[in-house]
Amino acid sequence: MTQASVIGVPQGTTIDKDKRNWIVATCAMGGAGVAAVAVPFVSSFEPSEKAKATGAAVEVDISALKPGEKMTVEWRGKPVWIVRRTPEELATLPKLDGLLADPKSERKLPDWTPAYALNENRSIKPETLVVVGICPHLGCSPSDKFKTGPQPSLPDDWAGGWLCPCHGSTFDMAGRVYKNKPSPDNLEVPPHKYLSATRLLIGDDKKA
Repeated sequence: MTQASVIGVPQGTTIDKDKRNWIVATCAMGGAGVAAVAVPFVSSFEPSEKAKATGAAVEVDISALKPGEKMTVEWRGKPVWIVRRTPEELATLPKLDGLLADPKSERKLPDWTPAYALNENRSIKPETLVVVGICPHLGCSPSDKFKTGPQPSLPDDWAGGWLCPCHGSTFDMAGRVYKNKPSPDNLEVPPHKYLSATRLLIGDDKKA
């Protein structure tokens, strides 16, 4: 290294070896410090994992879900329930139409229930229900009441479903609200599709 190549030392100036080494080391440390400061600054422009997840579709493995069971996943900060209904529960659904406020899911805007869920089961596959676990009334989360028969706050002929503990709205095993309840609508069916027989994608129903 020539004397002129040392940063901050005028050309033609004579310095001893120890001083030259000190200047070079100081410059190197300063450069490293600038790099260290720059990294967090650049990374701050990248979306956080939470931000990425807010609107992202969620892939779910439902292979372990047995008849009569429910699992919950989060999508856009909302709980989404995936329920594997039993043959008995499915058989009961058509019998309840006269007791429900909107048995065919026709009362809300079209995007509240996708076209593929505008049926008695409100689902793509009869046995698998996918709904947002939030009551449309005031945003409470209904409680599971899958057991049939007389129970507190429920009718004696209860056929299974959900009870909102806040104001008493009741929903059947398709997420359809009963008549004369505070909830103005059925539980929301989020956009979703099957990637395979056992894998669901919640938040995206566009065809490839």
